[in-house]
Amino acid sequence: MSKQLTRTQAIDIAEGTIEAEDDEQYIQAWQYLIDTGLAWTLQGYFGRTASSMIQNGLCYYPTTKPTPKPVNKGGQTPQTPEEK
Repeated sequence: MSKQLTRTQAIDIAEGTIEAEDDEQYIQAWQYLIDTGLAWTLQGYFGRTASSMIQNGLCYYPTTKPTPKPVNKGGQTPQTPEEK
């Protein structure tokens, strides 16, 4: 089983900047980008590749949505979901 990847490692593996240890780690990197939503916010290549990997059954959509960031209401300290 592969170790937990950091955000930077996942991006670098997906982009090909660093080589994955094996196919499992490569897929894990893409799944991390999908689960965190990064695949849809980075360059278009990431979103297109993530979509292709989902369509081909290598990755899957996350079962839960990432926690939304608190909205800044102009000078008020935004509340995190835990503070509500």
